[in-house]
Amino acid sequence: MTNERKDDRLWGGRFDREPNAQFDAFQRSLAFDHRLLPYEIAVDRAWAKALEPVGIFTASEVKQTLAALDKIAERAKADSAWFEKTAAGAEDVHHFVEKALVEELGPLGWKLHTGRSRNELVAADFRLFVINAAAEIQRGLEALLNAFLQQAKSNLNVPMPGMTHLQHAQPILLSHFLLAHAEAFTRDVTRLQHAAASADACPMGSGALAGNSFAIDRHAIARELGFSRITANSLDAVSDRDFALDYLFVLTGIATHLSRLAEDFVLFASQEFSYVILPDEYSTGSSLMPQKKNPDAWELIRGKSGRITGALVALLTTLKGLPTGYQRDLQEDKEALFAAHDQVADMLAVATGALGSTKFNPDRLRAAASNPALLATEAADYLVRKGLPFRQAHDLVGKVLREAEKQNVAWTALPIDALKAISSALEAGFAKSFSVEEALAAKKVPGGTAPESVRAAIADLETRLNKKVSKTGAKP
Repeated sequence: MTNERKDDRLWGGRFDREPNAQFDAFQRSLAFDHRLLPYEIAVDRAWAKALEPVGIFTASEVKQTLAALDKIAERAKADSAWFEKTAAGAEDVHHFVEKALVEELGPLGWKLHTGRSRNELVAADFRLFVINAAAEIQRGLEALLNAFLQQAKSNLNVPMPGMTHLQHAQPILLSHFLLAHAEAFTRDVTRLQHAAASADACPMGSGALAGNSFAIDRHAIARELGFSRITANSLDAVSDRDFALDYLFVLTGIATHLSRLAEDFVLFASQEFSYVILPDEYSTGSSLMPQKKNPDAWELIRGKSGRITGALVALLTTLKGLPTGYQRDLQEDKEALFAAHDQVADMLAVATGALGSTKFNPDRLRAAASNPALLATEAADYLVRKGLPFRQAHDLVGKVLREAEKQNVAWTALPIDALKAISSALEAGFAKSFSVEEALAAKKVPGGTAPESVRAAIADLETRLNKKVSKTGAKP
């Protein structure tokens, strides 16, 4: 038996002719899956150790292989010229490592692939990437949540008009508004943890689809790589990308929440609102109009959200028509996910910086919250406390507002005779009985906008953040 191989492709022995050059370039993935190299090295190390108990490797061969893998990892980081030279002709990250191993060890480098398939390798690498990627994004979310926390603390006594349908509705505290956004991102943290748990199953030992013929210890490999469990079915393991869908769904949710936050700040920065003063560090100007300060950080965040949603839809579309088992279509699972991860990481960092640097305009916010129209619900509640059914109270206050519109005055400025003409239930001084402070203080239920409730919510968010629940991720 000869150790010589004229074709270093992982599958070349079956073929007489070289692949078409254009197709060969088309089917290669090293240009993007080289990102998985640290995980590939980790999986290869675990596999080398697992091959000794089943008699494929001697102890000496394991030692040589591990040393060579470490050297490959170090050289790939430090020597770009070597990487490019060795990567020439490699189809993917798995092929690159084998080429480098053979360059380092000779024929021993070919033994590492015993009993395994690229199908399980890429699934293992990709799962490890997602676990670490989720931990990175969680750290970004926690930084953003801390920015919300600090702004909520700094602006605790600032009222603002709460809105529904983009119409002024009732007074709320600015801190309550900020904490509303924080709650959405807190839910994203929970979903990230679920996505990481979804990826946390080791497929090594699944082979191409049917399992492993060498009695490999799958549990030992999983422990070595930091997985908490092994996959349950070899056929499912090589084709399952639900964990990638879970992660992309979380990224889409984060991007959606960031886009909603961005929309609020774009509006708030306009002259019509003037609720915020944009930080110079996160704004740009106009090439024509010298006076402009544009909320480009928020607009770009809002615009990039579509790319993240597109990545999720792309993977769903790829998966929906696949038959059971590994298909080469699954090569398309990584580029969009990598790009979505990178974009969300950048979006979170920019949003955190922009939010933390933003100055609010308390006088403008307070003035807008002091519009008497925002106290209409308080007026209805006042009448309810006097014994009037709410529907009647609602109707009466609506009539008061309509009369004020006719007279072109604030409803709180209507004279007593105008009020009595509407209903005898409306007493003297009724229209002057309400204030923003009283309206806020009345909402003291847990989760409400009363100062004491908001202070409790701030304390609760601070407690959650201080727990520092970020996962450290998998072994790279």
